[in-house]
Amino acid sequence: MRFEEFAAARMSSLLRYAFMLCGDRELARDMTQEVLIRALVKWRRIERLDRPDAYVRTMLTNEFLSLRRRKAVATVALTYDALDGPAAPAVRPDDAYADRADLWQRLGTLPRRQRAVIVLRYYEDLSDAEIADVLGCGASTVRAYATRALATLRVDMTKTPALATGDGEGR
Repeated sequence: MRFEEFAAARMSSLLRYAFMLCGDRELARDMTQEVLIRALVKWRRIERLDRPDAYVRTMLTNEFLSLRRRKAVATVALTYDALDGPAAPAVRPDDAYADRADLWQRLGTLPRRQRAVIVLRYYEDLSDAEIADVLGCGASTVRAYATRALATLRVDMTKTPALATGDGEGR
């Protein structure tokens, strides 16, 4: 497969994956473009791999992780379909949207590796072994990151009602 064919076939899924990692439409586009430029330079070697898409996804994950190391990046809570059309309004009355926006905000507070594990597991539907290959760590480390991330999200979710009522419990 030529690079142009690969890029045309995988661009949408790479953009969505980058968006799931960073939560920012423009940053997702920048990260994807940067990775595809680097992939083009290495394409002869990448195309010989069994799964060039997995290799490029790993490159995108590493770009996200290194970007987060270089500087703190503020994440913006956007809807999942923000890449496919105009940005959704910041506030809508239905509860489902509020829950989704809240989850985006909470995901943005997770450490970078924990967030990458959550996205790879629940969005990319990868196994622990596949996630370990992408992140360059052991499967047990992946499980530990996932456990910590989910525990953090659960604790944050249980604190919300108490904070909203102002009674100070649950902190």
